[in-house]
Amino acid sequence: MLDSGALVGFVGVSDLDRAQVFYGEQLGLTLSDERPFALVAEVAGTMLRITAVEDVAPVPYTVLGWRVPNLDSAIDGLVARGVTFTRYDGMEQDVRGAWTAPGGSRIAWFLDPDGNNLSLTEFADTI
Repeated sequence: MLDSGALVGFVGVSDLDRAQVFYGEQLGLTLSDERPFALVAEVAGTMLRITAVEDVAPVPYTVLGWRVPNLDSAIDGLVARGVTFTRYDGMEQDVRGAWTAPGGSRIAWFLDPDGNNLSLTEFADTI
């Protein structure tokens, strides 16, 4: 039933101006302004609604992630735009902050200004 419907992703933020800088300028997404409710991006055919919420409740797991063909290049590009990648105690990560999963996929995590956990993944089938 829903397998033919277009997927829409949501991420809650407390400040749309701050989110516009982060998601638009730092991550490089083209945003449509639907204030006072949201900013909207089309990302590879999927709509992402960056939605204003009164109380953001960050969680310890990834809420939004991107599949990238070259993780090192993607990390370097975002670091150049001011994004800081997260390091986790007890997790073996390389100099860029990337972790290699047992199956060979490589993942790196970073937070948006509200503490939403975001990720980049280079899947093993593309390495």
